Amino acid sequence: MKLSGLCLVHPYFGIKDTVDESWIFVSPTTSGLDDFRYNPAADSRMASLGCTRVLICLAEKDVLRQRGLYYYETLRKSGWSGEVEIAETEGEGHVFHLFNPNCHNAEALLKKLASFINHS
Repeated sequence: MKLSGLCLVHPYFGIKDTVDESWIFVSPTTSGLDDFRYNPAADSRMASLGCTRVLICLAEKDVLRQRGLYYYETLRKSGWSGEVEIAETEGEGHVFHLFNPNCHNAEALLKKLASFINHS
């Protein structure tokens, strides 16, 4: 199977020099900042990401917003040759679309995801 694209909705990744307690709880055997599952910049294979397009969905008031931006910048600087796009929803917090799936912003997010998936 060949992937053409990847959608990340309100992603959780580490930022630069900090390892938070949530990550240690989820992955107690983690090596910390050099664990590529936590810190994408630690993954030497990032430039060979197995797709040609990435959509990163962020929410303006999400406490993890900066982590999505960090992934975006890391991917752009990795040498990966694909297209990366950010779609940010204004005025919303983390996973707002799960708590209020019928709101206008959730519907707009779903349409954005569908458009990305249907674009081959």
